[in-house]
Parts: sequence; C-alpha cells; structure tokens
Amino acid sequence: MSAIHHPHRLKRRSFLQAGMLGLGGLSLPGLLRAEAAAGIRSSTKSVILIYLVGGPPHQDMFDLKPDAPKEIAGPWKPVATNVTGIKICEAFPRLAGLMDKMTIIRSLVGNQSDHDAQQVFHGHHPRKLKPTGGWPQFGSAVGKLLGPAHPAVPPYVSLCYTCTHGPYNEPGPGFLGTANTPFKPSGPTRDDMVLQGITLDRLAERKALLGGFDTIRRDIDATGAMNGMDAFNERALSLLTSTRLADALDLSKEESRVVERYGTGNPKIMMDGNGAPRVPQSLLMARRLVEAGARVVTLNYSKWDWHGGMNAEGRKNNSIFLREEEDFPVFDKCVSALVEDLHLRGLDKDCAVVVMGEFGRTPKISNIVGRDHWPQVNCALMFGGDMRHGQVIGATDRIAGEAVARPVTFGEIYATLYRHLGIDTVATTLQDPSGRPNFLVEDNVPPLRELV
Repeated sequence: MSAIHHPHRLKRRSFLQAGMLGLGGLSLPGLLRAEAAAGIRSSTKSVILIYLVGGPPHQDMFDLKPDAPKEIAGPWKPVATNVTGIKICEAFPRLAGLMDKMTIIRSLVGNQSDHDAQQVFHGHHPRKLKPTGGWPQFGSAVGKLLGPAHPAVPPYVSLCYTCTHGPYNEPGPGFLGTANTPFKPSGPTRDDMVLQGITLDRLAERKALLGGFDTIRRDIDATGAMNGMDAFNERALSLLTSTRLADALDLSKEESRVVERYGTGNPKIMMDGNGAPRVPQSLLMARRLVEAGARVVTLNYSKWDWHGGMNAEGRKNNSIFLREEEDFPVFDKCVSALVEDLHLRGLDKDCAVVVMGEFGRTPKISNIVGRDHWPQVNCALMFGGDMRHGQVIGATDRIAGEAVARPVTFGEIYATLYRHLGIDTVATTLQDPSGRPNFLVEDNVPPLRELV
C-alpha cells in the first residue's frame, strides 16, 4: 500500500526542500543578487506610507500661526514639544512628547491641485509627462528592484481601503505590470493564505501540471502577460505554505494592551461616504507586517477633506473644527503608538515612516468649505529609518500660504526613502515597455540632506 499523506500546514523548511523558492517571480539566488547590487545584506529595511486621504490642514496640525488674524489662525493653540523651539497643535500631546524622534516638513511644494493620490504613492506629478504605462507605485518599484525579504511575505503589501472616489485610490504598478501589483489582504483573501486539506505531494503535482503548459503558453503569448501570471502563481504557492503573513495580519495574536494603545475603529464606516475608514489598527497591522518581512506597507487613513456635511456619527458638520476635534485625538494616539512601538521593538533604524496627503489647505477659513484645497504648500511627518530627527524642515509665511525657506519636493522625500532601503536613485533606473530607462524620482533629485 502507498503511504497515506495527511493534510497539514507545511513548514517553510519543507517548502524550500520542495524547491518552491519563488515569490513574485524571484528565486532565492535572484533575491540575494538584488540585495548585493543594492549594497545590503539580509535586508530588513522597510517603509510604511500613511496616506491622509483628502489633504490634511497643515496650519491646524504642524504649522500653526497663532499671531495671524482669527479667520486664518483658527481656534487651535500651539503647544511646546520636547524639542526646544518646536510647537505643534495642542490636540497632539502624545506626539509633542515624541518630537525628538520625528521630523516635520512644513514646506512641501509642487503639489497637484486635485483629489488624486498618485503623487503621494509614487512622488511624480500626475500632470507632467509620464512614461508608457504610467509611473509605478513606490512599493511596486521596490518589489521589482529588491524582491521579497522573506519568501512567504510579499515585498509590497497594501492595507488601503477602496474609496468610492476613484482618485483617492492607489495608482497601481504602472509600467512594471501585473506581477508588481501590491498584495491586498482584504476580504476573503485572508482565508486563502493557508493550506486547507492540501498535502505537499498534491501541491507539487499541481505545480508540475502548471509547468507543463509553459512552453505552449509562451508560444502563443505575445504580450508578456504570462510572466505576470507566473509571478502570481509563485506568490500564491509561497503564501499557501506559510502562516507567517496570515499571522501578521491577525491582531488577535497581539497583546491586548498594545492594541489598546493604538485604538480601533470601524472599517465599514467610510468617512464622509467616499474617504477611507478611520481605523488606527491599520498602523499596528503595518508594524506587524514589516516585522514579518514586508519591505513596503501602504495604508490610507480617514478623510481629511472637511467641506461640511455629516460626520461619522451622522451629525451635521458645519465647521471643519468639529471634525478636527474628532479626528485629531485618534490620530495623536495611533501615530504616537507607532513611533513608540518602533523604538521599543528595536525597529526605529530599520523602518522609516512617512505621513502625508495630496495637498495643503487655504490660509483663510471659509464659512462654506472650511479650508479649501491649497496646492501651494503642504506638510509631511517622518520618523524612523535611522535618520536625524527632532527637527523642522522648511518654513512658510505668516499665514502658512507659501514656502519661504527650504522648499521640499515629493521627489526628495522619495529619494530619502529609496536611500533608506539601500537603493541608489542616481544610478538605478527602471525600463518601461518602450525600452526607455526611467529614473526613480522626479527630476532625479537627491535625498533630504537634513535627514541623511
């Protein structure tokens, strides 16, 4: 009689012994070569991008102007932080106590003027000339260049909720194609991350069967789409044979006191109907994912386009400051928890975090729309990544309407993040379908000298 193989969850060691080293189309030797080319060994470097959907009000958060006229200054008062001379909104007491571990950018310029997430996710202005296929997201580019840090964890994981307003959503992998699409562990996808009744022998048989069609498929495929499908197959097989990713996404495995420090929100409540939910637990999940081996994790958080309307509880919101009173304390709690967690867990040098939206807000407060769209200047918050923190970069005029010192571009922020991951943006290019090499950041600018 033949041996009976009982269903079980395969260990990573068994999976490697079976020869299934691929994830996203990159073999283990290929991964090692990619990391060597990037000048890193056994890289654990990672980036978390937190997108504040709709454009946060910079002059109510990190660039207050208390001496400006009331219709510009608003009701919030600045509070001292633990870094002498730096003040932020009084609604952020936890962040104020951690300012030495963070950097505020008050002079982010070159913002596009519409509700469009593209520039936030890849750093290129959507109205400028773009390559054939469009610019890839930062995470897609990183995944292409470095591959996975761990065979069972995709290099790029997106925790972004799908917004009904299309431009709020991530732009996709661009000219890098299907194989570099972010892994989105939402809905029923999580239930498919572990083997259920499939043995190692049966899995190997299915792999062999798929491989048997390779020659035929490549003969009839003139588009290259099959390469993307192969990458997805390899990724799926890797995920199925390890619980590493599923465990990282399971917050029930986290200590309850840690979950409480971040706070939780209802993922089914889309803020203002078309924004992202206000779910601080996404920040905790992002931390767990980078610990598990993800190189880039993106998430969208709440809705910051406060033009009146209804708040989350259905009350009439005639003032943006009602929404700020609701959102600011939750934001203060979850972002400060992430800052603290990175340091407590020894991740502050390996994981870099950036928090930003698509543009800033008008200096003058309108009775109808509150603070309207303002592309002239924007703000961003950065921490982690073994950078020189405890500082403010740039400055705006007396009404927070224009940058008057050290203008910063999205390209400089992304050059800084690539550098953190060991990628040289001056020497590295990505080839689009037309065969043209493309630099990773707009205008091929250098990293922020103040941070690195």
